[in-house]
Amino acid sequence: MAGVHAVLTHSARGFGRHWHDSFGFGVMDEGAHRSASGRGPVLATAGKLIASNPGEVHDGLPVGEQARRWRMVHVSPEAMAALADLRPGHEITQPVFDDPLLHGAIHRLFLCWDGSAPAADHALWDEALTSACGLLALRHGNRQPGGSGLDTLGLARARERLLDGLERAPDLDELASLAGLSRFQLVRQFARAHGLPPFAWLQQQRLGRARALIAAGTPLSEAALACGFADQSHLNRHFVRCFGFTPGAWRRAWLQ
Repeated sequence: MAGVHAVLTHSARGFGRHWHDSFGFGVMDEGAHRSASGRGPVLATAGKLIASNPGEVHDGLPVGEQARRWRMVHVSPEAMAALADLRPGHEITQPVFDDPLLHGAIHRLFLCWDGSAPAADHALWDEALTSACGLLALRHGNRQPGGSGLDTLGLARARERLLDGLERAPDLDELASLAGLSRFQLVRQFARAHGLPPFAWLQQQRLGRARALIAAGTPLSEAALACGFADQSHLNRHFVRCFGFTPGAWRRAWLQ
C-alpha cells in the first residue's frame, strides 16, 4: 500500500537525532533502547510498544551496548487518515507504552507480511493493517475517532455483500463505502457484531462452504476455486489452520 512500509531491526548501533515523515509504531522484541524523544527521555524494554509522530525528532541508543531487536510499521499521514481516521493535528500521545490488544494486532500484521501468505490473502493483510492503525489511533491518539455505536443497517449491507462475494470479495474501501462507515469503523463494528472482522469472517464462510462441497463429492481443486481460494494449496493452508486437518482428510472421512 502506498505510504506504508515495515522495518525489522536487530542492531547494537546508536542512531543520531533524526525524524520520519510518517507515523511509526511497533514492538521492542529483545533488549532495551534509550532515546530522547520529542516528548522527553524514554526507555523501551522488551515487550513494550514504541511510537513516534511525523516530524518528531528522536535518537536511539542500546542499553548496555547490547543488540536490541524491534519491529516498526511506518504509515504516512495520508495513509493513516485513510486507515484510521487520524487527521491533521492528531498525534500519538506516548512514545513507549503497554497495550496487549495492540501488541497482538501488530503481531498478526507481521505474520501477514512474513512472505508465506499468498497474494490472494491481500484483503486479510489490508484488514490487519487497518485494525492495527485504528487501535493505535483509538487507544493512544490525542483525539478519538467517532462512531462508537453499531450501525446495524450499514453492517447488514456489508455482510450481504460479503456473502455475495464468496468467489470474488470486494476490497475494504468498497465495503466501507457500502456500509457508510470509515475503514476502521467497519472493521471494529463488524468484529463487535459478528465476532470477527469482515474478511476473517468471510474466510470462515468460505471454509464452511468448502467443507460442504467436499463432503458432497466436489473435487478439491474445484471446491477451492468455487469458494474464492486461489488454488488447492491455498485452501489447504487455511483449512489446516482452522480445523487441524487437511481437505483431503475431510474428503476421505466422508468416503468411508
